[in-house]
Amino acid sequence: MFKQILGKLPKKPSAKFWDNGESQTADNNNNQGGGDEALSQRSSSNGDNTDCVSFDVLPRLRDVSISEKQELFLKKLRLCCVVFDFAVEPQQNLKEKEIKRQTLLEVVDYVISSGNGKFTESVIQEGTKMISANLFSNPHRQWKNKTPEALDLEEEEGSLNPSWPHLQIVYEFLLRIVASPNTDPKISKKYIDHTFVLKLLDLFDSEDPREREYLKTILHRIYGRFMVHRPFIRKTMNNILYDFIFETGKHSGIAEFLEVLGSIINGFALPLKEEHKLFLTRVLIPLHKLKCLPNYHQQLSYCVIQFVEKDCKLADTVIRGMLKYWPVTNSSKEIMFLNELEEILEATQLTEFERCMIPLSRQIAQCLSSSHFQVAERALYLWNNDHVTNLVRQNSRIILPIVFPALEKNGSSHWNQAVKNLTENVLKVLSDTNPDLFEECLCKFQEDQQKAEDTKKKNGETWRQLEEIVASMAK
Repeated sequence: MFKQILGKLPKKPSAKFWDNGESQTADNNNNQGGGDEALSQRSSSNGDNTDCVSFDVLPRLRDVSISEKQELFLKKLRLCCVVFDFAVEPQQNLKEKEIKRQTLLEVVDYVISSGNGKFTESVIQEGTKMISANLFSNPHRQWKNKTPEALDLEEEEGSLNPSWPHLQIVYEFLLRIVASPNTDPKISKKYIDHTFVLKLLDLFDSEDPREREYLKTILHRIYGRFMVHRPFIRKTMNNILYDFIFETGKHSGIAEFLEVLGSIINGFALPLKEEHKLFLTRVLIPLHKLKCLPNYHQQLSYCVIQFVEKDCKLADTVIRGMLKYWPVTNSSKEIMFLNELEEILEATQLTEFERCMIPLSRQIAQCLSSSHFQVAERALYLWNNDHVTNLVRQNSRIILPIVFPALEKNGSSHWNQAVKNLTENVLKVLSDTNPDLFEECLCKFQEDQQKAEDTKKKNGETWRQLEEIVASMAK
């Protein structure tokens, strides 16, 4: 694909880039290099736009000898350090922007087709300089200064980075460099260091989902190849998540963070370290309380379930943590909690279940009594799970008296017919499983109902007497 695109490079490109956005076409005498060329930076530059940056004609990488390729490749990397403005003045330097894009494609193609030769330190150094100039520079981040009020939130393009035509190729270059077998981690870690990784993690707050997708893949590769960075990456991600949970409540890349963490958790060795258990209790469980939970719940649920599957003793901690943050007035979040709860219960052993079954049963009873039919329906579906049903059956003497009143009321008075039908099915299953206990719970429910009716009548009579006394005193 890259070779097809590279074949469309403009003929005889030559220009001068100026900080004021103007471009000057060089004299025809400077364009004697022939067909397919790229541009090389001639005057000094610190990686950003300078007052005056001029360029010389350079040949294509495939048109020079092997001995000249590396030096030419380094010159092209330096050329790509020039950063253009896409946010404030998107129509300026269009020709120069296209030339840079084609040059970026060429250096990516060179990395892909580099064969078995190891990248030298100078290649890694210049490559990281180019990446830093493009990804960590201010001009590419100006688009984020547009406040959400200034954007139409219903339009997806409102959150897309206008500099993506260049950034996408830069991210592709970084991904190829990190993943390439020709990259020596011992050399690369000098340049892809903690500062570089920290800046990369900061970019996860980008509003552009395409950028976050690239960052997720790149971070996963860095974590896999650079073992020396693993503790730092975990610690930094923890700090970002702490800030999100307890301070700002706003971050665009939580779902991508959790997706990477899901892979990391999957690779944790057993027995789990205390550091990892603290991450579960201090980060993952509190993440359930945020209003924006729907944005990342799928990834969060996967991370939590990974912990329970690795260490079943954590099930009690997880379930009690979820009960602590169980939503009260948000029905859609309540359904998410019930979905996650079922998956956790599937990985829960009987011993751990028995530790938390009483508060859990009380919460399930509240869900069964919900006037929102989807919440009640989702709670009833728990009885369709064989493992959950087995856990309930083995502890029916404790659980059934807690949930029976809610089931009985649903069966007789819930407004939704689907909930009534499901309730009848669950009651039949419970009746067939333990008829004696079922009859006992039914009698207890009827007695409690009768007592409630008697209390209501007594209270009504008391109020009537009080009203008569007040009326007589008024006379």
